[in-house]
Amino acid sequence: IVLEKRNQDGTIAKQVRVPISFGPKEKFLVRKEADPGLDRPYAMSLPQMSFEMNGMVYAGDRKLSTNQRFVVPDGLDNTKFKSVWQPVPYDMNFQLNIMTRSYDDGTQILEQILPFFTPDWTNTVTLVENPEISMDVPLILSGVSSLDTYESDFQQRRTMIWTLDFVMKGWFFGPTSNKKIIKVSNT
Repeated sequence: IVLEKRNQDGTIAKQVRVPISFGPKEKFLVRKEADPGLDRPYAMSLPQMSFEMNGMVYAGDRKLSTNQRFVVPDGLDNTKFKSVWQPVPYDMNFQLNIMTRSYDDGTQILEQILPFFTPDWTNTVTLVENPEISMDVPLILSGVSSLDTYESDFQQRRTMIWTLDFVMKGWFFGPTSNKKIIKVSNT
């Protein structure tokens, strides 16, 4: 994400790359407010983005048959095969927080994120490497909200916070097992 600062004539004065890190927004707000006397030249560089996973819920509506498994021949030994049982579906909730000094900076960042979600963005992901299992995993944008922390005190720094809530329709796989190929069957 790149933020453009413009001169009054509309030319680009500078471009700022917006950093992203893992952690709750409260951590960054405490860091911003850590200098109540405003003696330091800066408390925290804005704009800033942070994300966190804030929950998981079993998704029974996407459950597949537990009696089936993925089976592929072992690439190293042709007398064996690798297998893994069907995955377990979970909906994982994520939150992206965008912190800026001005409303304009926040809307520039949102304009670079929101067009990709209609309301989801689906990516093909390799979930298990051996055997190689790839699945489409949708990431759904479920909500966008904003908060202005400015409360009319001239000594307080203003921070605009946009919160984007996402739900990822993910899968968890069990362990991969090595099995021998059945060559003879007596009935």
